[in-house]
Amino acid sequence: MRRRGVPTLKAKRAIEAAMQGRANVLDVPTVDSTHALARDLRRFGFGMYVVFPVAVDVRKLRERLGLTQEQFSLRFGLELDAVRNWEYGRRQPDKAARSYLAVIERDPEMVQDALAVPVD
Repeated sequence: MRRRGVPTLKAKRAIEAAMQGRANVLDVPTVDSTHALARDLRRFGFGMYVVFPVAVDVRKLRERLGLTQEQFSLRFGLELDAVRNWEYGRRQPDKAARSYLAVIERDPEMVQDALAVPVD
């Protein structure tokens, strides 16, 4: 892990967590090949998953849900201007927004349920 830019203390903690059977998330800054990294980790008994926030076509997602831009932004707590900018290509969602949009794309009802606050 050190060869791939992971600080020593973080690498040590990740290995300790893995040895205790706990899941761990680790940012590996220098990866020439995810397959080579996975192969190296498997050789030492570790598994690996790669998380890439994928690009989501916001317009297609919104239209698939049958929502206007305003409805989409209100339902999922997004700024209307942001939704418009993403759809018109003026801006790209940042990493956090891409992750959130990917979750919405996968299970919009779950997201809506998680955000819903009951009113007395």
